[in-house]
Amino acid sequence: MIKVAMKPSDEIEQPGIHPSKFVTWLLIVASVMLFASLTSAYIVRKGEGNWLLFDIPNVFAFSVVIAIIGSITMQLAYMMAKKDEIGKLKIFSLLTLIAGFGFVISQYLGWVALVNNNIHFVGNPSESFFYVISGVHLAHVIGGIIFVGVVTNNVFRYKVHKKNLLSINLCTTYWHFLGFTWIYLYFFLLLNR
Repeated sequence: MIKVAMKPSDEIEQPGIHPSKFVTWLLIVASVMLFASLTSAYIVRKGEGNWLLFDIPNVFAFSVVIAIIGSITMQLAYMMAKKDEIGKLKIFSLLTLIAGFGFVISQYLGWVALVNNNIHFVGNPSESFFYVISGVHLAHVIGGIIFVGVVTNNVFRYKVHKKNLLSINLCTTYWHFLGFTWIYLYFFLLLNR
């Protein structure tokens, strides 16, 4: 009789991707499809005519800079977690959270500038599309801020470190997606007015 040595059940390596990573990537793919459909509908509707050209307020360009800064601070937070530099991890996590709130404020100020320029949600289709596209992205950012807030809370409770990187890894992936998406959307809206 041949005996086979088995690992205890908690040491058996599971094939495939971690369920949380799978869900995160599924959410990202679904969001990509959503933004692709919105930008496709934008192009189709623009081609039908009756399209109002308007200048995009400069504050939206500033929000691109905030998105880039937030992505950098999130990446630095992740790198500090991998190195177990908890003090720096706390700082970069908080800076990412601040960048998220700064992004929300910049979007609000951009919408205020649009209203001041007589560009309203209900009006020409070009106006409506701008509000819908930027608003849907902002909803995703608010979800991202909640995610960063939860991770930051865990950082301060010493639950994020080099031996427990899953949550900050997922948060970093999603946060980079949000930043890249806003950069794409801003330039799409700027170049397709």
